Amino acid sequence: MPRRNPPISSRGARTADTMEIVRMGVVGTGHMGQYHANIFAGLPGVQFIGVHDADPNRAREVSARYGVQCFDDLDQLLAQVDAVTIAAPTNLHYQIASAALAAGVHVLVEKPMTRTARYAGRLVEQAAAKGLILQTGHVERFNGAIRQIGNIVSAPHLAEARRLAPRTDRAQDTGVVLDLMVHDIDIVLGLIASPLQSVYAVGSAVYSPSAHEDVATAILQFENGCVANITASRVTNEKIRTLAISQRDAYIFLDYSRQEIDVYRRLSQDYAVRSGELRYSVESTVERVFVHNVNPLQQELMHFCDCVRGNAVPLVRGEDDVNTIALTRRILHCIHGDLANDDEE
Repeated sequence: MPRRNPPISSRGARTADTMEIVRMGVVGTGHMGQYHANIFAGLPGVQFIGVHDADPNRAREVSARYGVQCFDDLDQLLAQVDAVTIAAPTNLHYQIASAALAAGVHVLVEKPMTRTARYAGRLVEQAAAKGLILQTGHVERFNGAIRQIGNIVSAPHLAEARRLAPRTDRAQDTGVVLDLMVHDIDIVLGLIASPLQSVYAVGSAVYSPSAHEDVATAILQFENGCVANITASRVTNEKIRTLAISQRDAYIFLDYSRQEIDVYRRLSQDYAVRSGELRYSVESTVERVFVHNVNPLQQELMHFCDCVRGNAVPLVRGEDDVNTIALTRRILHCIHGDLANDDEE
């Protein structure tokens, strides 16, 4: 369907009073989509146009809550907006994102972009051909702690990521690799600047009726010798989110729940209390890194709007998203075997 309005230009100041307005829509009003709607409803520089969902009752409930229009037809929403965020089930991401790009609409799609690298690559090419923004919702990239840790890590030789959560009823259409582990895959690939050499992974279903894995561990070996151990679970009573990096001069530990980074630095200094008497050594010191507490999703959606205005560029390239999805496929292949029939279409 042709657009009724031209796409937003790249002009516009950064002040709240003069910045160009981005007309925004939300596709999918489930768990994440409602978070998106809540942020857009109060975000400066955004005109929240409306929502669309395959469940019309839920869409009407959310639209009424924020005083926006409920669109029963996706094409009608796409004709009224400059950009959309997509928080629909993963197997619908390609279909919806492709339709939005074809309509000249900028897209932020919740992770993972698609189930397969092939379809992710198609979306990246489609967006490039149309000159549109295509982003994936790697919300952890906007976590204040992750932004800080990127300034500390250099030449790591071991990365250990744990993302464990209690059982929930959401994200039943994917296993834990695409639901949770994908966040840490993206972060680890961003921190370790080396090609991937080998992948080994194990996992199993515990509660999922469709045999999706509920627990999984992946071991990644990189060409520079670095090893990454990534574990994800959605059957753990305690919620745990940690990232530990070992490098030659330091051990860096991030606890997402506390938003704290501890840096253990190695020293080799000897001290003498008095000549000929007790001596002691200081082998390491601990630094506590201050992390500015922000709402990562709000930061991500603000950044997306800035990209739509032409005032910023996406933090993650489309090619990097394709590589991340390709790695999740390798991990899933280790766990489940042949996944050739697992497609969006």
